[in-house]
Amino acid sequence: MNSNTKNWQPELLEDTILKIVPLIETDFDRLFEVASDPLIWEQHPTHDRYKKEVFQLYFEGAIEGKTAFLIMDKLTDKIIGSTRYYDYNPQNSSIAIGYTFLSRQYWGGAYNKSAKRLLIEYAFQYVDKIYFHIGSANIRSQLATIKIGASKIDEVDFDHYGEKILHFEYQISKKEWYIQNTKA
Repeated sequence: MNSNTKNWQPELLEDTILKIVPLIETDFDRLFEVASDPLIWEQHPTHDRYKKEVFQLYFEGAIEGKTAFLIMDKLTDKIIGSTRYYDYNPQNSSIAIGYTFLSRQYWGGAYNKSAKRLLIEYAFQYVDKIYFHIGSANIRSQLATIKIGASKIDEVDFDHYGEKILHFEYQISKKEWYIQNTKA
């Protein structure tokens, strides 16, 4: 690996409640077991991602990108979701974090914040800005993103399997992150 290449899929990121490990092809069935809950996807632009053939597209994209992860409950080693990096831009010193989902049992608590914190802190070793793109109807994810300190900066249309879908773009800078997370 040359010095300009960043490893956007480290072997392990962890804290006291989560382990984040690289997603591999043999993880499909175990991750789909979590993703097959229709309520996970109700606010997402792909409302039917709980269907195996639709989830397969998501999974294949995650594997091809080589930047995706399983999110695991550290106490039980249970798979509770997935997330990934995407759109690394060295000229802009930025990367995006997204495609995140969690099992409903892990909503509303420390797990999403913990996963994002691990990914953000790892990424800020290499970039100065992190973006999040969230479907305009996905209020739950918008609120969670604001909770971690990101600010809405734009509205963008994303190509979603041939259809343009409105997404809100959020950003957090390295400086903002460290100011927020070093307050006494």
